[in-house]
Amino acid sequence: MVEAGDGVEAIEQCIQSMPDLILLDWRMPMMDGMDFLDQLKQMADGDHPKILFCSMETDPAHIARALAAGADDYVMKPFDGDILQSKIDEIGALQTGLGHAA
Repeated sequence: MVEAGDGVEAIEQCIQSMPDLILLDWRMPMMDGMDFLDQLKQMADGDHPKILFCSMETDPAHIARALAAGADDYVMKPFDGDILQSKIDEIGALQTGLGHAA
């Protein structure tokens, strides 16, 4: 697993090597999760990774916006390993070699 400190770093890492799964926070320094997702979807192979939004945002409109922008699912913080694994299984992402965490 590779971790990015902010959205800009996550984009740079995706340019270097597109992951299979991205755990994406809504609120990040430098670039929020929605801006990251918009840029990712414009990249070659940007539709490849499964995107799991992990956020404290509980507003249904925010969740709907993330899903409409291309996120595969959404998990609200706080969550534990079992919940995270369940969401990863639901979206059909690999269990090993998790991608970039932004």
